[in-house]
Amino acid sequence: MPGGSEWIFILLAVVLLFGGKKIPELMKGIGKGVRDFNDAKTSVKNEIEEGMKEKDKDEEIRELKLQLDKKRAQEAQAQDLPK
Repeated sequence: MPGGSEWIFILLAVVLLFGGKKIPELMKGIGKGVRDFNDAKTSVKNEIEEGMKEKDKDEEIRELKLQLDKKRAQEAQAQDLPK
């Protein structure tokens, strides 16, 4: 990470390269880029979380189906026993 004097040098270089009038426009563009990046990052995070929820639901459904199959097998076996 640049230190204090390095930041001053960087700012001076930006002023010399772009001029004082273009700096606000440049900063606006950088801000928009950062905002777009953060929005995309949030969107990807939300999609991953939704995918994980779907995976958890699928696993829960699979477990419930197994339990149901076991219960049905037990009931069928109980009905086959002589009384």
